[in-house]
Amino acid sequence: MNSNKTLIVVAGPTAVGKTAAAIKLAKHYNTVILSADSRQFFKEMSIGTAKPSPDELAAAKHYFIDSHSITENFNVGDFETEGLKLLDELFKVHDVVILAGGSGLYIKAICEGFDNLPTVEPEIRERLNIELTEKGVAHLQQKLAVADPEYYSEVDIYNPQRLIRALEVFEGTGKPFSSYRTASTRQRPFNIVKIGLNLPREQLYNRINERVDVMIAEGLVKEAENLIPYREVNALKTVGYNELFDYFDDKTDMHTAIELIKQHTRQFAKRQLTWFNKDKEIVWANPCTDNLVELSDRLLSQ
Repeated sequence: MNSNKTLIVVAGPTAVGKTAAAIKLAKHYNTVILSADSRQFFKEMSIGTAKPSPDELAAAKHYFIDSHSITENFNVGDFETEGLKLLDELFKVHDVVILAGGSGLYIKAICEGFDNLPTVEPEIRERLNIELTEKGVAHLQQKLAVADPEYYSEVDIYNPQRLIRALEVFEGTGKPFSSYRTASTRQRPFNIVKIGLNLPREQLYNRINERVDVMIAEGLVKEAENLIPYREVNALKTVGYNELFDYFDDKTDMHTAIELIKQHTRQFAKRQLTWFNKDKEIVWANPCTDNLVELSDRLLSQ
């Protein structure tokens, strides 16, 4: 291992302050940031994914933001391949690189890689897609809660593609999806330190609610409206867009849609924390009260 190269992971739930923390660290180490937010890759989705502002993007070089289109098939395996290749290049120039985001699966891909999931008969996926159309996402949520409670507790349950992927593995193999994610860690040619950001729950939830209000003020409704032709794309089956598509379909009113975005985002943050709390390598910090530069320097010197 080339022990003088280090990847600093900045993880945590949505709205906790990862972008500001990553930029502070990037400036301190005179380095760059890789985004590990599975929705910020897509250039068509900006307001609803809380991308860094133009000023923030100018303050530190970011990779994997606006890097792909929602019409491209870009999954976690692609991210692992492209991310490791990019890190190989970046570590020729920098001793430290920052990986920041809230997508636990994508962080895991870069830090550890995963098991090869079994191939499953396509008929199973087709049947699950029919069930989704006929019975709705709540039906798939209930099935997954019974089949694989561990994965259910941490997956984004409002993303039907994630639910279907887990259910097809379970139905095709008889083993829960979560049992395939216990791969022996692949050794990476760099050191990894992980900083997790969290806040008292009430404070975090207030920040989430305020962020949703800002998104609405900045034009999230118009952004979602422009994306209606692409609504079946996997990238858009996510909090912030699902609820507005229901509003456009007259299934709900605007006030209810906004309240549901807030509620579902709070639930999503809880699931992110469930995921990250299982990672015993994470050192937790409060971004409002802790000195993250001092913490990071200390972790790097260990």
